[in-house]
Amino acid sequence: MEKTYSKTSPDMVSNLTPKDETIRFLLDYSQALSVIDCYKWKFEALLN
Repeated sequence: MEKTYSKTSPDMVSNLTPKDETIRFLLDYSQALSVIDCYKWKFEALLN
C-alpha cells in the first residue's frame, strides 16, 4: 500500500498549481484575520 501512494508521475505534479482566485482568497483572508491574545486565551476575529 505504501508503494501505491508514494509513486508520483509528471502529470500529477503539473496538476498541483493553484488557481489565481484561490491565492487571492487566501491572501485576502490572511490580511483580514486578527488574533487577539488575552491571558491564556486566543480570540480570532475576521475583520471585513
